[in-house]
Order: sequence, then structure tokens, then C-alpha cells
Amino acid sequence: MKLSPLPRAFYDRDTQLVARDLLGKLLVHRTTNGAERIGRIVEVEAYLGPHDLAAHTSKGNTPRTRVMFGPPGHAYIYLIYGMHHCMNVVTEPDGTGAAVLLRALEPVSGLDPNTRGPGRLCKAMGIDRSHYGADLCGPELFLTRDPQPRPPLEIANSPRIGVDYAGEWAKCPLRFYIQGNAYVSRVPGPSRRQQKKNML
Repeated sequence: MKLSPLPRAFYDRDTQLVARDLLGKLLVHRTTNGAERIGRIVEVEAYLGPHDLAAHTSKGNTPRTRVMFGPPGHAYIYLIYGMHHCMNVVTEPDGTGAAVLLRALEPVSGLDPNTRGPGRLCKAMGIDRSHYGADLCGPELFLTRDPQPRPPLEIANSPRIGVDYAGEWAKCPLRFYIQGNAYVSRVPGPSRRQQKKNML
């Protein structure tokens, strides 16, 4: 099937709107050897800019966050715990410093089924720091509409995961996910130990 990247205008909008609209879209990674990995986005988190104390850009424009302060429709990749990569898509106009973290995928093609959580998502998709700043409107790593007809999504939201350091911002319901999807990384009621595992 022919898959085309979403236009840059899709990302150049309010971050919370982009976050909700990313649910159900496909993340596609075409590798240099011709392999194609595809997953359906089922869980995301919105980070609204420097005023959002949970956002990396709250520390300012640094070598790490420069892509987040750039134009929309690019990939912001960072490393946690020294081993797990996480992928964000940059949103809103150049200079805003906002992005959406991709937290979980439903495997579609060429993927290991362990795609719950942003670290596992990147590992399954073959995404790492070499994709920092990648143009998501290009042919290698991009997001696209699902060509398969599906019923309307039931979208739920909750506070973001693992941002207790952000004070009141930690309570903001900026995590969005497809209600009832088996690949969502966290559902209400897990143990503290399981919640920590699902942050990876």
C-alpha cells in the first residue's frame, strides 16, 4: 500500500489538538535495507512549551532541545536511563518549544509485539539518536493516515507519567490514549513496580 507523510501543516497547530489527532495514525520507518516497520499510535503525551515545567524546553534552548524550538514536523529524540530512546514530534510554529511524546504503538507490520512504553516503541521501530531532527515529512521516518477503515476512536486522557518533579504540571491531563486498546502502556490500577516498568 502507498503511504504518504502527513503534511507539515498537521503539526503546525495547537499541541493538544495534534496529540489527540495522532491517535490512530501510523508511524512508519523505512530502513536503508528496504525493510518497513509500521505501528498504529495508541498513546501519546503533550508537552506544551517552556512554561510547562514537565517539558524539556522549560530549561531553555539548549543543544538537547534545539529541535523542539525549531519548525514543526521534526523528530525530537532523547535518551533516558542511559539506554532507552524516546521519540517526540515537534508541534506549533518555529520557536514554540512544544512536542508530543509517542508512548505506545499497536503493531501493524514488521514489528516486535513489545511496543508498550516509549522506550520499547523506539526499540521496536529501530529509532535512535541518529534520527534526532529527522524531517517527518520525508520518505524514511514519517507519520501517515491509516488507509484501513476503522470505527471512531474513543479517546481517554489522564495525567502524564513519570513527571512528578513538575509540581502542578504533573497533574495536568495531557496524556491521551485509545480507550480499551491492549497496547496502551498503562491502565488504571497497576502496582507501583509495574508503573515504573511501563515508563520505559
